[in-house]
Amino acid sequence: MYLNIIRINTRDRTFRTEPVPEDFERLGGRAFTSRWVFRNVDPEADPLGRKNQLVIAPGLLAGTPASSVHRLSVGAKSALTAGIKESNSGGNVALKLARLGIKALILEDLPADETFWILKINKNGACFEPAADLSGKGTEEAAAMLHSRYGKEVGLMIIGPAGEKQCLTAAILNSDREGYPARLCGRGGMGAVLGSKGIKAVVIDDDAAGKVPLTDEEAFKEAARKYTGLLRTTPQTSEVYTKYGTAAMVDVTNALGGLPTKNFSRGSFEGAEKINGRALYQTIVARGGNPSHACMPGCIIRSSNIYVDTAGKPIVRSLEYETMVMFGSNCGIDNLDELAEINRLCNDIGVDSIDLGGAVGIAMEAGLIPYGDPASVKNALEETRTGTLLGRILGQGGAITGKVLGIRRIPAVKGQVMAAYEPRAIKGHGATFATSTMGADHTAGFTIREGLDSHEREGQVEASGRMQVNGMIYDSLGVCLFAHVAVKEHHDILAEMVRGRWGWKWGTGELRDLAIGALREERGFNRRAGLGPATDRLPEIFSEEVNPSSGTTFDLSPEELDAIEYR
Repeated sequence: MYLNIIRINTRDRTFRTEPVPEDFERLGGRAFTSRWVFRNVDPEADPLGRKNQLVIAPGLLAGTPASSVHRLSVGAKSALTAGIKESNSGGNVALKLARLGIKALILEDLPADETFWILKINKNGACFEPAADLSGKGTEEAAAMLHSRYGKEVGLMIIGPAGEKQCLTAAILNSDREGYPARLCGRGGMGAVLGSKGIKAVVIDDDAAGKVPLTDEEAFKEAARKYTGLLRTTPQTSEVYTKYGTAAMVDVTNALGGLPTKNFSRGSFEGAEKINGRALYQTIVARGGNPSHACMPGCIIRSSNIYVDTAGKPIVRSLEYETMVMFGSNCGIDNLDELAEINRLCNDIGVDSIDLGGAVGIAMEAGLIPYGDPASVKNALEETRTGTLLGRILGQGGAITGKVLGIRRIPAVKGQVMAAYEPRAIKGHGATFATSTMGADHTAGFTIREGLDSHEREGQVEASGRMQVNGMIYDSLGVCLFAHVAVKEHHDILAEMVRGRWGWKWGTGELRDLAIGALREERGFNRRAGLGPATDRLPEIFSEEVNPSSGTTFDLSPEELDAIEYR
């Protein structure tokens, strides 16, 4: 299949199709988006200005008949961190782009006015259609209107009111396997960048597109068979994630004293059993929901869920660990129904529930919102939708909220709120939060399952560096991070799938070279953007205050953090 990139000028609403540059041909997903931003975006550019570009790229294995490989990367200079950013999502968009033979979509420039448009992508290229009737709509209503107009089978990327207002926490909502806008590119304000380009929605119509070709079909099938076997025989991917999803982590982190509670003031929550994986599973099953849902076609891990109310009506797809913790224990709320409704509101408004949960937790410490009061939280979220003063402050994320409200405990790095792992108790994640080019993003270097004592310093920086490389491999191939527990000792099988798909003579060395090169380019961009070593730190308060639940502080030194290696 002939692959191309489509460059879209959002000012004059034109596009041009170009061949993939030679030094991008063997890149996909995050490696592609990061190199493109590194090469083509001024590091000093305004993230919401004309010089920034938004890059949308499927992973190298997207569209193939393997499980859990259709993840999407969206990259740009971050509106939130002011550094390079890649935000990653499941769903059906990457698969549809791959079926159309599209290596990447590149959105450039800014519109001449504040009109919003629908960007439609199909086998003929791109076109713009008016989105006046969608402006101001939440993502649920907008998705229903788009499906009514273009059909149920199209893929969707949508921003909500937060993206239209260019809130720094604005997310991009991507359609799941059934077409619902339920899979988020949440981190780093990618929804604000898409909103700055005047795009309310991207519609991907892969009608009449053929199957993604395999250079060596038999070799690919054999490698995919081995890969599937690993997923089916590893307990986490065949049982734990399938039954409990990401919520399985609640008990793990709470036992370590690493469950962020009341604005990261401690790491254990008295209501943890009410919001853990078992409680989630039992509630969903009792009501006739689906505790084991695949967010992308062909996924056998099925870690997603469909959370329903007492009448069996879906509330949200899916209630995940990060939201359950950042709005749950972090805000003193232990009611799954309330958390599901808060999650639904975040999705409909189009915001990152991690950063908004962090911002609300900070506002609670400041006394603006009572701890444990879901009604007040929902009111605050509606203020983000409508754009009141408080709503706009919260919509800019936890780092800005904390500065405005005069709170010192701001759980953020490079302007981005930490994911739901307390770094004094889970020090490997703390090392990742500090040193990742992405800001405080756990998926950039997930260490908690690497066999270390999370309370101890030894080996944490090394584990973070190793996992940052692995994370880049998965993000570039389009492989779900949850597959790591099954394939971490078998990257040769991933290389075999790449060989079967593309015909390249790759082994594990080429995978690691791809990842290390991309990580170094990301760091190079950040350094040129002014994010020096001093930004690769946690807030001082986490080194000074003892986490009472674990009895530990974050005691990795600046010298240790600066010595992190990618290998």
